[in-house]
Amino acid sequence: MADTEPLYAAAIPSDQFHERAGEDTEQLEREGLEVVVAYPTLLEAQSLILRRSHPAVVHGWLREMVRNSRFVNPTPDDHQRAVERTRRYPDQTITLFDAIAATLSERLDLPVWTYDHHFDIMGAEAWR
Repeated sequence: MADTEPLYAAAIPSDQFHERAGEDTEQLEREGLEVVVAYPTLLEAQSLILRRSHPAVVHGWLREMVRNSRFVNPTPDDHQRAVERTRRYPDQTITLFDAIAATLSERLDLPVWTYDHHFDIMGAEAWR
């Protein structure tokens, strides 16, 4: 289950995690692991990439995403659980995007590919 940061970092060479995202992508391919992306995560990443790069970069990135990922939609119950999850940590800046990814990760029994410490706070299993 991909978080936004590795997806964004893979597309943006100036990102602090760009090299790491490339290495992780190679490892995922070597191990034959499928990247699962929640539609909200796809939307967040696309929006961030579009704001910080050329539209051609976004179009190429989207082609790669469609070719190499499996997408899932959160259910209404997933959304409710994600809202509740953010309320458990009132002193943290946990976004609904991250809470939905953590919730789906839990429901689908998939670790989250992330560089974000908020997933540790939420108790989500992380793939790093």
